[in-house]
Amino acid sequence: MWPVLSSLTLAAPQWFWPAIGLLAVTLLALGWSYRVAPAGWRWVCAGLKSLGIAALVFCLLEPLWTGQRARPGANLLAVVADNSQGLQVRDRDAAQTRGEVLRGWLDPLRAAWWSALEEMFEVRRFSFDARLHAVRDFNELTFDGRASALGAALSALRERFASHPLAGVILLTDGIATDLRDTWPALDGLPPVYPVVVGRPGAVRDLAMTQVQVNQTVFEDAPVSVQAEVRATGAAGETVTATLFDAHGAKVEEREARVRRDDETLAFRFQWRPPQPGLAFYELRAGFRHGKAAGEATLLNNTRVVAVDRGRGPYRVLYVAGRPNWEYKFLNRALGEDDQIELTGLIRVALREPKFEFRGRAGETGNPLFRGFGDQDREQVERYDQPVLVRLYPNDAARARHEPALRAGFPGVAEALYEFDAVILDDVEAAFFTPDQQALLARFVSERGGGLLMLGGAESFRQGGYQRTPIGDALPVYLDRAPDPAPGGAWRFSLAREGWLEAWARLRETEHDEKARLQTMPPFQVLNPVREIKPGASIVATAADEQGREHPALVTQRFGRGRTAAMTIGDFWRWGMRDPTARHDLEKAWRQLARWLVADVPRRVELAIEPAPEQVPGAVRLQVRARDPQFQPLDEARVSIEVTMVTPGTNAAPPALRLTAEPAGREAGLYEALYVARQPGGYRASAVVTNAAGAEVGRADAGWSTDLAAEEFRSLEPNVVLLEELARRTGGEVVPAARLAEFARTLPQRRAPVMEAWTVPAWHTPWLFAFALACFVTEWGLRRWKGLP
Repeated sequence: MWPVLSSLTLAAPQWFWPAIGLLAVTLLALGWSYRVAPAGWRWVCAGLKSLGIAALVFCLLEPLWTGQRARPGANLLAVVADNSQGLQVRDRDAAQTRGEVLRGWLDPLRAAWWSALEEMFEVRRFSFDARLHAVRDFNELTFDGRASALGAALSALRERFASHPLAGVILLTDGIATDLRDTWPALDGLPPVYPVVVGRPGAVRDLAMTQVQVNQTVFEDAPVSVQAEVRATGAAGETVTATLFDAHGAKVEEREARVRRDDETLAFRFQWRPPQPGLAFYELRAGFRHGKAAGEATLLNNTRVVAVDRGRGPYRVLYVAGRPNWEYKFLNRALGEDDQIELTGLIRVALREPKFEFRGRAGETGNPLFRGFGDQDREQVERYDQPVLVRLYPNDAARARHEPALRAGFPGVAEALYEFDAVILDDVEAAFFTPDQQALLARFVSERGGGLLMLGGAESFRQGGYQRTPIGDALPVYLDRAPDPAPGGAWRFSLAREGWLEAWARLRETEHDEKARLQTMPPFQVLNPVREIKPGASIVATAADEQGREHPALVTQRFGRGRTAAMTIGDFWRWGMRDPTARHDLEKAWRQLARWLVADVPRRVELAIEPAPEQVPGAVRLQVRARDPQFQPLDEARVSIEVTMVTPGTNAAPPALRLTAEPAGREAGLYEALYVARQPGGYRASAVVTNAAGAEVGRADAGWSTDLAAEEFRSLEPNVVLLEELARRTGGEVVPAARLAEFARTLPQRRAPVMEAWTVPAWHTPWLFAFALACFVTEWGLRRWKGLP
């Protein structure tokens, strides 16, 4: 029953006691007249006549129906219709789409409830998709909106009619809101909302790509994995295929799964190695096997564009060794096969010599080791009292970039060292570095965010004097009171529990194959023992001695913004001397360890994509972080961002849009720009940063994909629960479409901002006299039927 604001009052209350007296006398007379009648029917007849007399006596009091109703034309009523793509869905066995059904409900020529509303209210018409729109009539509905921002539409209504007498909101939607997944908007000040559900629950057959996750890994066999979830509705017993296509439309991988229930979510996992580094876009498509798409509610939710960013180097690694050794040979060969990593070697080939010993020719001040090579100018040659260092570069570009800083040895200033992403120390003592260089290397990890790896050897860890030094403090192991290395020995390498969980530490796809590989590794003969690992560090691998005692072999930890690792084995190269398969495994292990070392190392210019759901659907915030050569926030920079839409499988490239990022204010060196995607697909953003002098600081690329209909088609089931909760929170109720006419007739009797009083005499109504007459006639008929006096 619809609630009615009315009550019954008496216009002549002074007749109350005379009416009571009259009724009492009448009842006594009736009792006297029926004293000789049979007991059973006597009371029935007396009761009927008493009711009729009581009804007539009640009229002496002049009863009135009084109440309140909405004043005609004084209140507003909002009728809001969903205009999103979700209403293009056709329910199973339905002749019309949900949108066509809704358009029929809103047609004033076919819907009688419109006239009842317009007689009493000033009706305002709205549609909503990504935002609220005022419309003249609902013939403008196209059902092509990319989102159903129901929360934003309600907030806009609340603000628009904050100072107007809005009596209610009739909301016609399927309830699939794209902005009400976690929180509700502020509903204070909203009038009652009366949702009308569009669509039938459980009446669709559809496939929907509900969620896609991209994971970037550092191991070689599968550096990119994509986990896709496909929701199958009304398709029990059918087979679903998920296919991955590259940017050129070529098929990369295909997976199949069988649907067991009417409503089931299927998981598909893809693993592949993109042929090129950097940013790439792929497309995922879901469908029924053999193309059985007939009867599917919609095909708009069957595809999703995926952005994959493998990163683009070069990642620069500085290798510092105290003497030539085999480790560099295998490490350099391994990283040479990775086109994204540049390994620069700084190797000491001769120790420092006193000036007064081993003089060369008369007047010669240079080291005889360099006699006859290169420029022998006094300012260029190595001196007797300096160690002899060899610099090995991967290419001419690296030589031109790093030679000025490395000519004098290990970098002594941040601008030179921070050009690298990671540093590897191999068998070099702490005294090789000055105190300032040691502090600089520690800051390289903690502040710049670089990676540091120390390899075992005769001059490493405690044996190299690193305890109580800035470098030793950065390492993940304690160096003080460490035991002396055991002479000789056979150390068996194995993965620890953490190592089994780290993909970059494994070389095989299955646990069985990995255990078999570990058993074939040769025993190592050099190990730098450590006391224990530091809090927060993880043991990735261990080395067991002949008695089975395990010692940390590979330990990692986060240190400030960067990461450090300690490889306590000093002859890891021995693994690659066994056979070609072992050499291949060793080189692969070095590449994966180096990739882990440089992963997440900050660049001078970084571009991040952050969703901006508080804006409009499809909005993202482009965040550019710029740093100076010392990796401090760069202010007073000019940041330009170019955004291009990418559609896999097509060669057409729309024109790029150029944006200017402004300083964020809340963080130094952060610049932001807002971009709103209007079409689904992939987007590539390229940022260029220049300093105050106009010189280019750096560039950065990032990509993302926007599927504006993903949330809209995440589920095709009308969200009745959400609409019921919305009605409850605002004081309304869900109105069945079949009862819209009845609801429209009774709506004026509900409370509204502007009300008026009304009065109707109850004793003037024919129903009261008809009731009294019916009582008298029934009593008379019973007496004649039963032969009563």
